[in-house]
Amino acid sequence: MEPVTRSDASLGKRARAATSSEEQELTRKLLNCGIVAGPIYLALGIGQGVMREGFDFSRHALSLLANGSGGWIQTANFAVTGALVVAAAMGLSRALATKPRLAWWLLGAYGLAVFLAAFFRADPVDGFPPGTPEGIPAGISTTGLLHFAVGALGFAMLGLSCLAASRSLARKGMRALSRLSLVSGLVVLAGFFGGMTPSIGIAGIWVAVVAGWLWLSVVSYTVRARA
Repeated sequence: MEPVTRSDASLGKRARAATSSEEQELTRKLLNCGIVAGPIYLALGIGQGVMREGFDFSRHALSLLANGSGGWIQTANFAVTGALVVAAAMGLSRALATKPRLAWWLLGAYGLAVFLAAFFRADPVDGFPPGTPEGIPAGISTTGLLHFAVGALGFAMLGLSCLAASRSLARKGMRALSRLSLVSGLVVLAGFFGGMTPSIGIAGIWVAVVAGWLWLSVVSYTVRARA
């Protein structure tokens, strides 16, 4: 066996440094997905809501936009942002290498739920799209039921992800993000599931949606700055 020369050792160090640099760059790219996922989802959703006839932000959830002639935009919105959330979960797991990684598994499950929502369209309801009878229909289709189930599970996973992230971030000394995660998790869970009650309604769901996306963007941006 030939002895390892100083030149060989130097080459090995440079190779390891290059690999480490590539790994860091990949992690940053994955975290970028978390930064932009929420703004993309909200910009496309709100933009459609403003432009589509019959859509009322005080009565209708963004998922209803998957119906009608322009429904493909919201369908694509679900698919793209769901994939971005899964990528963000991978990036956060890589950047915050603390165990257990429950928070990021739950976040990935939320991303999968958003992605699946593209395939299970919500039923038309309460006057949208135009021509749909006012009020809540007596029945629900199989696809509509699956959309509701995927949505409920997804928001549960998102809220629990925020709560689990609070512990993980505290262990890394990121106290401000830890507190933000705790509050965000409670808001997401209370907003979404409270939104199913007549007293809170669609306002609660809107609060949960905005809080969840804002939390992901802030956490991804802050962690990326440290990566």
